[in-house]
Amino acid sequence: MTLDISVSEESPIDAACDALVVGAYTSEEGPDLTGRGRTIDEAMEGRLGRHLEATGFKAKAGEVVLVPTLEAAPAAPVVAVAGLGLEAEAQTSTVRRAAAACARSLGHAAVVGSTLHSGGPEGSAAAAAEGFLLGAYRFTTHKTSPGENSLSQVLFLNAQADEVARGVAYGSATTLARDLVNEPPSLLTPEVLAARAVEIASSNGYASKVWDVDALGHDGFEGILSVGRGSAHPPRFIRLDYEPPEPKAKVALIGKGVTFDSGGLSLKDARNMETMKTDMSGAAAVLGAMSALTGLQPQVHVVALIPATENMPGGDAVKPGDVIKHYGGTTSEVLNTDAEGRLILADALSYASEQGVDAIVDVATLTGAIMVALGGKCTGLFSNDDSLAQELQTASEKEGERNWRMPLFDDYASELESDVADIKHIGGRWGGSILAALFLQKFVGKNIPWAHLDIAGTARSDTASDETPKGGTGAATRTLLAWIEGRR
Repeated sequence: MTLDISVSEESPIDAACDALVVGAYTSEEGPDLTGRGRTIDEAMEGRLGRHLEATGFKAKAGEVVLVPTLEAAPAAPVVAVAGLGLEAEAQTSTVRRAAAACARSLGHAAVVGSTLHSGGPEGSAAAAAEGFLLGAYRFTTHKTSPGENSLSQVLFLNAQADEVARGVAYGSATTLARDLVNEPPSLLTPEVLAARAVEIASSNGYASKVWDVDALGHDGFEGILSVGRGSAHPPRFIRLDYEPPEPKAKVALIGKGVTFDSGGLSLKDARNMETMKTDMSGAAAVLGAMSALTGLQPQVHVVALIPATENMPGGDAVKPGDVIKHYGGTTSEVLNTDAEGRLILADALSYASEQGVDAIVDVATLTGAIMVALGGKCTGLFSNDDSLAQELQTASEKEGERNWRMPLFDDYASELESDVADIKHIGGRWGGSILAALFLQKFVGKNIPWAHLDIAGTARSDTASDETPKGGTGAATRTLLAWIEGRR
């Protein structure tokens, strides 16, 4: 079920809804209701405040309590009070989290009226719209009995329509990315991913191009071809262009699109293979972001590039010891076929470097090493340009998507020296995420600002909480959108 979000001019007292959402801040005296919340409390003759006090509600960020109105004003039968933490520390991220928590708590309500945006920090309406969409997300496409979740509409009471629309665009882009990540690999092959990308392009009026095996061979994309050789499903290389009439900048987004990663001949064990349908999460983030650009209309030409393939151990699979000649001519020595993502990204980076772009950002579930370094709730950010890195950090902070800048130590690159090719594609045991980024940097054109987002830890979650569902998270989608909008 798609959640409809719209703006209503009804007052919170009179709004025709099944539940009304108000916010509250933490204070030493107890929960401090927002202005709209105090209005509701007055209409309830103080019963709302007394209920919060009696139940020990602290208004911590993400905390929600449901209070029945008992047929008194307001018109809604239930008031949901969402904790926003300390008012002095109010951020859009806490509003987003509160909205998501409400979406999870109010699955029984068909129509919800929200005042969470009222009196909050700048951007609260957009953040709340994102939060409701993210918290309400469920992937039930293949369930014969999806389960009960009645929430179908959220009314933003007296909110700025354009701000709500921006939040809907960001939230919908993320849910699209999640849908792609959660699809079974039998149904989302490289060919199908390419078809989905072309659908997004067609529905938004973008130009698109897809390279099949023959075209990949003709144009020299041997990295993509080599990884795809072991699969019955041939690889694809996908390009989409969002190009406004008078762009002020031109950027490239690259998303790793390994639709299933068995490890190839360097085969993973069964346990580590279970989640490898999510190895195309970078591609999903890029496609999710592209789906929102028509509505947001940034004055930036965005070139989206997705190398799409499976990594399987077929009879013609790439072997440890093989040498690949990538797009652009650089050769790499393959030593472990389970480090396949960098091989296909190398082709895409070389191609992007020829497109006259001002910056390149790639997104990939690239290394398990980044999870060792940063855990499962923080993306690794690598960049050859301080300004670009700061732009991405600002964008991710705005969207509540945590990242941490990692180093690109030049002397580490000696581990990638090869006796038989220009570069080895893996190094030693330690610093694996840094070595992978250094390998990618080899294929970035001279003087082109580039950043690499390693989302191996953040692309999926084993548990659901607030904005984050179990399964695909859509990580980096909103960061990409905020970064692009910052370049208008």
